[in-house]
Amino acid sequence: MDKFFPRYTDFDPKIPVWCVTPDTSGCIHRFFDTSPVSPSGRYLAVFQLPFEDRQPEPGEAGLVRVIDLQTGENRVVGETCGWEPQMGANLNWGGSDHELFFNDVDTATWQPFAWKVDPLNGARQKMEGTVYHASPDGRWLISANMTTMRRTQPGYGVCIPLDKMPRNLEPADDDGFYLTDTATGKARLLASIADILSQANPSVDVGDASQYEIYGFHSKFNPQGDRLMLSLRWFPKTPEPRWNMFAVDRLSVRFAWITMTLDGKEMHCAVGPDEWVKGGHHATWFPDGKRISMNLNIDRNGLRLVEVNADGSGLRKMLPDTPGSGHPTVHTDGKHVLTDTYTQEGTAFGDGTVPLRWINIETGEETVLVRLNTQQPCADSVMRVDPHPAWDRTWRFVTFNGFVDGTRRVFVADMKDML
Repeated sequence: MDKFFPRYTDFDPKIPVWCVTPDTSGCIHRFFDTSPVSPSGRYLAVFQLPFEDRQPEPGEAGLVRVIDLQTGENRVVGETCGWEPQMGANLNWGGSDHELFFNDVDTATWQPFAWKVDPLNGARQKMEGTVYHASPDGRWLISANMTTMRRTQPGYGVCIPLDKMPRNLEPADDDGFYLTDTATGKARLLASIADILSQANPSVDVGDASQYEIYGFHSKFNPQGDRLMLSLRWFPKTPEPRWNMFAVDRLSVRFAWITMTLDGKEMHCAVGPDEWVKGGHHATWFPDGKRISMNLNIDRNGLRLVEVNADGSGLRKMLPDTPGSGHPTVHTDGKHVLTDTYTQEGTAFGDGTVPLRWINIETGEETVLVRLNTQQPCADSVMRVDPHPAWDRTWRFVTFNGFVDGTRRVFVADMKDML
């Protein structure tokens, strides 16, 4: 790595860190639950924003880039209109270095779809559905309706004209979460919102569902690829259409996490609105694929790192007093949590810099692995820079974002000495 990428040395990191986009501005990797490193470990996929000071307008394109970690080569493998500032185009590797998935939008119809691209030879196949998360073997893509995700929060889906965004004025039986077979490209509705409300056990306590607009949002395969966790969001229905409810009336939005198998069975509400209303964020799977981790204000005295079983049982704090923050993941050693921090959270340094926190969940001991700046000039919260620390498939290397030297940059750290 030292031969091709400069070291990041600000604030004396406890581990080796390299900037892998030193000459390319506006780059981000996807999210904390998805490795941007290819299955072989040789390549790293990033999204390049065309600008950093505003949200995109429909039809504006960004670039998909692949970085060769063995040679330093950084090249464009795709251009796409199917992106937003937090997740880019939702880049996901499949089962090999020959499968890279990302979203695009047909600007003639404003219909989003995913590409399956071989970044090594340029071959590509158009999928019927979109990608939020790919199964570990690359066989399946899961996604909520990308055209409605911005009704609760921009940044995570695709940008289309507001008058092309459908509304769910009742619990939809024709909208929900879509599964795409990447061998054929065919997509189908796996679980409708009506299905989830009628079948989940424990149930989702929405109240009078006819009074709310209900939409899908996050969707994730577990590491074993045999179970999904799906995020529902809802807010009170009004005569006029609304979008970006996080800006309009954030406190009116309610949340639930649902788990299920890939055949739509064993559906459970793992974390319902009664817990979410206390305050919390960023759930993901444990490595065992049976439990979920997240930040939750479980006792209403501040965020804590918690875990819960996929069926909703066993909700508990991992540590009694250690504050939660950012985007936590539990390491396969079962002893550590890695997370970052939002600039406004109490675990940040207060000057625009934030830590990557390495927490021993057996002893409570905490180490600041890396400190870096994430504060950037644009005041729009949708344009914020989150580190989103993500493990590679060997659980040794971590990729994260920062705002350094006046632009978004992507970094890779070697955690060997901490494991």
